[in-house]
Amino acid sequence: MAPRPASKTAEPSDKVGLICRALRRAIIEQALAPGAKLPEDSLGERFGVSRTIARHALGQLAAEGLVELRRNRIAVVATPSWQEARDAFDIRIELERLVVRQLAGKLTKAQIAELNTHVDAEDRARDGSDAVSIRLATEFHILLANMTNSPILVRYVSEVAYRCCLTLSLYSRPHSSECAINEHRAIIAALVKGDEAKVMSLMHSHLDSVASRALVAPAPQRGRDLLDILAPYAEEGEGERVVKMPKVVRVR
Repeated sequence: MAPRPASKTAEPSDKVGLICRALRRAIIEQALAPGAKLPEDSLGERFGVSRTIARHALGQLAAEGLVELRRNRIAVVATPSWQEARDAFDIRIELERLVVRQLAGKLTKAQIAELNTHVDAEDRARDGSDAVSIRLATEFHILLANMTNSPILVRYVSEVAYRCCLTLSLYSRPHSSECAINEHRAIIAALVKGDEAKVMSLMHSHLDSVASRALVAPAPQRGRDLLDILAPYAEEGEGERVVKMPKVVRVR
């Protein structure tokens, strides 16, 4: 399959962001399985960029915990251990309790409409693949974090939520989209009502139930060419809405 040429006017940071968004979504939707190799030259060919830019993108995803960088510049989709997966869910529960505590009774009409629209999209997708349902369910939580306008909450909720997505692709039972949708609607209702204690309890029990469906048995590995896997992600139009991950800022 022919590579997609990169825009000549695009800044290197834009190209890195494009690759990160495509790989992140491919990982979340389980098109790329844990342990799958991500060669810099193949990524460069797929996205029409240099190996240096591909390497920067892999470095950002490694900082998010979605990619592992090994010796000899070998990058693979991360494979979290059972304990790492359990820790990620425990941390996520506490972070998202903070999110809903900040939002209780403070959502604007536009924000409420945006949340309901997103859950409607989850509802429409529930007869499709588990991978897409899991992505949409995860993006609901990232959307909530974005509404706090707290950069640190957005960053950490996004990172840990994507790590949990990776865990679900590796260990979980089939995704229960109906449960997730009903629980998301209940969370929205409690936020609108301003019941801080109730919404924190709902978020805790919701994420705990997601975690209880995880860590069961590894998913079967699939053998597919990396260029073919990434083709639909590299070619997505800008018109499709995707919750974006904030750029990781490294402190030296």
